[in-house]
Amino acid sequence: MNKASQLRKLFAQKDLTVIVGAHNGLTAKLVEKAGFDGVWASGLEVSASYGIPDASLISMYQFVEAARSMNEVVDIPVVVDCDTGYGNAMNVMYMVKRYEEAGMAGVVIEEKKFPKDNSLLEGGRQELLRVEEFEGKIEAAKAAQKNPDFMVIARVEALIAGWGQEEAQMRAHRYAEAGVDAILIHSKSKNPDEIVEFVNSWELDVPLVLVPTNYPSLTEKDMKALGKIKMAIYANHGMRAAIRAVEELFARIRIDGGIHNIENFLVPVSHIFELQGVPKMKVYEKKFLR
Repeated sequence: MNKASQLRKLFAQKDLTVIVGAHNGLTAKLVEKAGFDGVWASGLEVSASYGIPDASLISMYQFVEAARSMNEVVDIPVVVDCDTGYGNAMNVMYMVKRYEEAGMAGVVIEEKKFPKDNSLLEGGRQELLRVEEFEGKIEAAKAAQKNPDFMVIARVEALIAGWGQEEAQMRAHRYAEAGVDAILIHSKSKNPDEIVEFVNSWELDVPLVLVPTNYPSLTEKDMKALGKIKMAIYANHGMRAAIRAVEELFARIRIDGGIHNIENFLVPVSHIFELQGVPKMKVYEKKFLR
């Protein structure tokens, strides 16, 4: 079963599919090893891995190759954060072709103008496209896909932009009519109230997706109880934890003047070898190297 079909099956059979952010093959493997349903190829994480802002600065080619590095080493589906789709509807068609060829299960595109700012950036530019223009992007994406199971998810940013519930509902309904497979409704509120209000008002059969980064009090149990949410994305928590751990480790080395006190911070090198698949490589070497 291809990855897109896997994701469709998860949406059909599970109350809630949970995917987690990654930015390379190693972090994708850690997501899979932890038992999550899929990988979120996070735009923020990939941008941050280059040490630059999440502001449409990296090319589509760089994002595709990052997503490919994740997909090739895991058996679970990868859903890609494609920001605004790298341009207009023609760019979106090319994007879908590239990501499908790379084996992705689906893509998420957002309704903001290019170039974008991260949705959670304090004081960021949260400028939205005209509804008609984004409908065209959705229709272009669906026209470009070859695998009928490939999922195109529309990310509604009206609440992020401060445009209110009515605008968010109107846009989500229009995008559903344009043919998207799911609606990601995004919020930067510190509590889940406006998300719960949106979900309770949602009347269509198109499933909803949440990214509860800013409102972590909304648990998986809560999402299941709301009944219309089919996927949750824990978008950037692995990278945030890793940054804290590395910063603390480097500070300890500087304070101690050496690496003699840091073993408790570290996994053994053998664990890295295991994650890299070295044991399997050695089995193949014995079989095939002559």
